[in-house]
Amino acid sequence: MFKLNLKIALRNLWKYKGYTAINILGLSIGLASCILIFIFIRYQLSYDKDYTNGNRIYRVVSSWKYVGASDFFSQGVPRPLAPAMRNDFSQLEKVAAIQQSEGIIKVHPRAGAAAEIKVSEDVYYAEPSFFEIFDYQWLYGKPNSALSEPNTVVLSEKTANTYFGDWRKALGNSINFDNKRNFKVTGIFRDNPKNSSFPLKIVFSYASYDDRNSKSWGAVSSGSECYVLLKKGVTVDQLNAPLESFIKKYYVDKAPGKEGHSFQPLNDIHHNADYGNFEGSTTPYKQLIGLGVIGLFLLFTACINFVNLATAQAISRSKEVGVRKVMGSKRAQLIWQFLSETSMITLLALLLACVLTELAIPAMESLLNENSTFSLFGHPIIFVFLLAMLVLVSFLAGLYPAMVMSGFSPVLAIKNKVSAAGVGGVGLRKTLVVVQFVITAILIVSTLVVIQQMSYIRNKSLGFNTEAIAMVSLPTDSLSQLKYNSFKEAILDETGVERVSFCNEAPSSLSSREMNFAYNSSKDADFQVNLKFADDEYFKTFGLKLIAGTPLPKSDTLKGFLVNETLLKKLNVVHPSEALGKIIRLNGHKKPILGVVKDFNNTTLREAISPIVIFSSKNNYRRLAIKLEAKEMAATMKAVEKIFNHTFPNDIYRSRFIDDQLKNYYHTEQVMGVLFKVFSGVVIFISFIGLFGLISFVAAQRTKEIAIRKVLGASHLELIKMLNSTFLWLVLIANMVAWPIAYVFISKWLSNFEYRISLSAWPFAIAMFISMLITLLTVTLRSYKAANANTIDALKYE
Repeated sequence: MFKLNLKIALRNLWKYKGYTAINILGLSIGLASCILIFIFIRYQLSYDKDYTNGNRIYRVVSSWKYVGASDFFSQGVPRPLAPAMRNDFSQLEKVAAIQQSEGIIKVHPRAGAAAEIKVSEDVYYAEPSFFEIFDYQWLYGKPNSALSEPNTVVLSEKTANTYFGDWRKALGNSINFDNKRNFKVTGIFRDNPKNSSFPLKIVFSYASYDDRNSKSWGAVSSGSECYVLLKKGVTVDQLNAPLESFIKKYYVDKAPGKEGHSFQPLNDIHHNADYGNFEGSTTPYKQLIGLGVIGLFLLFTACINFVNLATAQAISRSKEVGVRKVMGSKRAQLIWQFLSETSMITLLALLLACVLTELAIPAMESLLNENSTFSLFGHPIIFVFLLAMLVLVSFLAGLYPAMVMSGFSPVLAIKNKVSAAGVGGVGLRKTLVVVQFVITAILIVSTLVVIQQMSYIRNKSLGFNTEAIAMVSLPTDSLSQLKYNSFKEAILDETGVERVSFCNEAPSSLSSREMNFAYNSSKDADFQVNLKFADDEYFKTFGLKLIAGTPLPKSDTLKGFLVNETLLKKLNVVHPSEALGKIIRLNGHKKPILGVVKDFNNTTLREAISPIVIFSSKNNYRRLAIKLEAKEMAATMKAVEKIFNHTFPNDIYRSRFIDDQLKNYYHTEQVMGVLFKVFSGVVIFISFIGLFGLISFVAAQRTKEIAIRKVLGASHLELIKMLNSTFLWLVLIANMVAWPIAYVFISKWLSNFEYRISLSAWPFAIAMFISMLITLLTVTLRSYKAANANTIDALKYE
């Protein structure tokens, strides 16, 4: 029976070649898109899943609650938090602090390398317990002892091979960090997978990290993290009460803006944009859910095409059904026959979809991240998904048409008396067309809003100048600091350089440092401030605006503070001039407010502007900001690099432009925008070919009607209008249904941004115009062919 069904299915597929081609093309594109979406979502959900005790690992994160303002979150914690938790929480099996940093790594030939290596790298300082919490695979060394002594380092396998030619040669040798000291290699661990929130390559012993804030509970750096391993049987809910007592114990001042902490599950780190991670990117669950919904839309749209075409074609195959029933075929046999045909089409479409997926994977890897790797058959779950797709699509797309066609009356079918109304297909097809265009309209509106929002972000003024400004990283050792002024003067003498400024970061930066402060009193304020370290040229270099007082004086030491408008608003200071001369106590310093700067965005446009304090601090300068003339920037930057290498021969030249840095803030949104555009285009294309196939069958069923109207004097234009009117009404109804759904969806997405566009009617109107245009072009194209057919051929059998 199976062999017979297969033979008949292949014969029918070949007989209706156009119908088969349209179905296979529509299904294959829809299935390929679903497969790509599934691969991406599976990859994102696989982050940090390889650790044995992953369900007991938590990160301690920080938050600040302000009265009348948004909460502030940070992945960082105060330096003394880890030892305090280790001492106070009996429910924790392990506690580990880890600190992110960056600097220059040197490997000398005598240390075992083939040639001297000098590179800039992100590095980490970790307590030995970190590698007891996270069970890395070790090629050499022991997790609990490799970093127990100062001036020791462990390397990833790839890093050790790069530095020493072979990781075995690294053992016992040393690497130099930031021209300050040598670290002995005491361990080698296997490289982390790419789907990890811990891009660890070089890990120094935590005892080697020097920081004057090691005992300060008021200073939080986003690079300072703490991880804990709960004891077996302990739940995170059981830690809530002890955590409250812990906070009260160490944060003596009970002001409402003080810091709080919570335990974040390991599997939430890659998906929580509130905190961030060492990897530098997050993919929130709601974006994955949104992408999954788009995948379902694509699959549903492709199935709608199949059902529409199959029910429309049912009348053409009515005689076949009638004859087979007369010959003794049961309804169940006919249902299985039609489901076999559907399964055959789906299988062919799935095979073509796999080919399309393989062709699209390199483009997807390039779009998302150069370090991301995707594979169509790289995981067993992919095969399960493909099989589920085959069964699900065959069932969804094939069951209703099979029930309709197998239910024909044999007498009416043989007499060719079966009509579209008689099989109940007209109402269903209209409903499915409406649903299809509802999906299309939602995606078009969403795509247009995403494009508008990203354009708004790119073009919105951040309150400072971002064009033609390069940030050059500075060496931070004491010997190099003595050369800062001579380096600055040499850069200023270069043609094409307008201004330069020493600072720790640009006005907008994802790297933040928050600290307690007191305003005109001995008591700390109920919120923390964001610190910016800068010299007297900072304002002019970045085009910041002063609204009261004077700028920073020319001095390497602290003479006074500049504050922003937001800080004064939170202090309830009405007029900026009122704050001038008032004393701020910050990090052991008591100095007056010299001026007030107009608000500027200090982080992404997802967050509100922070209260900011700007002051001079030579020891905290990490960058030289260079304002360039627009002409010959490339030549100027080459000259800057040459001066840098001459001034700091032991360091490595590192630079980046501010506008490039700002673009990276919204990488996730840009990726989602591209995916929306691509998949919206796919839905539009599937709708186009489905509508073309449907109007082809409708026109074929109305051939005699069209011929009679032509004989009675109807023009081609009137016939085209007749066929267009029904579909245009359906599209209009679809848009009316889609608009409120799209509005809810995009409103929630826009709520992620503190600064966002105002929704207007234009995206909705454009979505209607596009869907109307698609329908008009598709239906008109096929209607013209039907209207232009020979009337004699259509009527000669009457």
